[in-house]
Amino acid sequence: MTTTVGHYLATRLEQIGLEHYFQVPGDYNLQLLDELLKNDNLKMMSCTNELNAAYAAEGYARANGASACVITFNVGAFSALNGVAGAYAERLPMIFISAGYNTNDEASGRFLHHTIGTTDYSYQEEMFRPVTCKTVRILTAEEAPSLIDDAIATALRESKPCYIEIASNLADAECADPQPRTFERAWEVDYDQEAVERAASEIAEQINAAEKPLLLAGPHLRPYGAIDAFRRVAEAIGCAVAVQPNAKSFFPEGHPQFIGHYLGNSSAPGAEAMVDLADCVLAAGPMFTDYSTVGWTTTVPNESGYIAIAEDGVTTPDTKHTNLPIAAVLETLEAKVQRNTATLDQFSRDDVTGESANYTPAEDSAQLTRAEMVHQINELISADSTLFAETGDSWFNGMHMQLPGGAGFEIEMQWGAIGWSVPSAHGYAVAKGNEHHTILMVGDGSFQLTAQEVCNMIRYEDNITVIVVNNKGYVIESALHEGPYNYYKNWDYAGLVSAFNADDGEGIGITATTAGELRQAFRIASENTRRPVVIEAQIPHDDMTQDLVKWGKPVSAAIGRPPASAQ
Repeated sequence: MTTTVGHYLATRLEQIGLEHYFQVPGDYNLQLLDELLKNDNLKMMSCTNELNAAYAAEGYARANGASACVITFNVGAFSALNGVAGAYAERLPMIFISAGYNTNDEASGRFLHHTIGTTDYSYQEEMFRPVTCKTVRILTAEEAPSLIDDAIATALRESKPCYIEIASNLADAECADPQPRTFERAWEVDYDQEAVERAASEIAEQINAAEKPLLLAGPHLRPYGAIDAFRRVAEAIGCAVAVQPNAKSFFPEGHPQFIGHYLGNSSAPGAEAMVDLADCVLAAGPMFTDYSTVGWTTTVPNESGYIAIAEDGVTTPDTKHTNLPIAAVLETLEAKVQRNTATLDQFSRDDVTGESANYTPAEDSAQLTRAEMVHQINELISADSTLFAETGDSWFNGMHMQLPGGAGFEIEMQWGAIGWSVPSAHGYAVAKGNEHHTILMVGDGSFQLTAQEVCNMIRYEDNITVIVVNNKGYVIESALHEGPYNYYKNWDYAGLVSAFNADDGEGIGITATTAGELRQAFRIASENTRRPVVIEAQIPHDDMTQDLVKWGKPVSAAIGRPPASAQ
């Protein structure tokens, strides 16, 4: 039995759990799109540009565990490159599919459109290699099945994007039918059980010998399927549990052991003190960067008592164990640890919750402030919702919100591209469906980069509320380094919705300048699960979190430090 290359690809996408794919058409990929449309179990999601398509696929992978993006050759692919790199940095398996040139052209010596004017057409694949875990170019139909399977399998196994380039004249070419195949996820791969046992025993010995152990959840718990195993280890020990900012929601915030996020001097009240107090910190799935260490001013906890169960293996003060799955190590560790509640007892004794000011709702007529806006957004979050926090002060506003059980939190702190959140939240909302409420908090400057994708939120009737924080400038950049380049032309953000609606859309745009106007806007948003609501929340430019200031100055100093002296 035979099928076509395009149909083979569609079948594999369906088999790995995809119900949608994101695309922008171009002359090289039209035949491929025709073939994909023949699969009734996959829905095509059109995007306004290739960068937004990649970001939307990134968001879909956050919700669904994998995603697909279909783009045209060169001019489309290079536009999408930033989004693919972000998915790589955030460890999200995106199946990135680009059409390629016609196979008859490679040996012709002729120049093609959408190229850089060379007859070597392999450079696109070369450019994608650093930001994908596998690249394949399909230049014959016979090799398509094995190459497609290899790329998809690698992406799912490593939880990173892969790159598949399919020649424009092969999409409808015949190839072998898909054969039965199991695609393993990162947490399902084979491993050396004896090596895991040794590593878990060494970790347990150190934790059990500690007087004040503490657990830290990192962002790589999710891509490596270890969130539940981490919680069980934490409960077996009974110690205090902190999370890195981009692991917020990976440990229940209503859990009695939860002490908040750890970000150096911008941590949740009491969290930094507990990490400093601990004589053994077990970090699972961590990622320490200049951002997450506040410009290297907060280092990894004391090396003599630091254990990392990371994507590249286990590191203890004495040993390095490589190629051990995070989930497997945690699952084995659970039965070996002893109960020790010292850090949690101290955290409870300090009563650090008193450091958080009690909230008194503002009068309806009061000018809208950042604090009032944040509290109202927090009240909007439910167990069936997810909050997206765009790069900038939205990070810090979001970190301090209290998530009810079941609520999600999404942030892009590793890649940190501004504008990411608008199309990513759209992709996430598509994956979650209308029973789930996606809430996006995005600064006005970031919104300007990718605002076009609001039209597709309207087109596909996302259950989404977009809060555009209009403080008239790049506040995060001002906190890092002030200058005239941090200011731009203001928009009527709520007014954009009318333009995007045109004659067939039903999106809602609202401007809120007072506390009462924002309350009313959120009431409207809660009542509309198939009509996206964009709320322009106007606050003063200098109304920013203290955490942004405390974090921004050391990070700016780290970025701007002079070259090291020659040795």
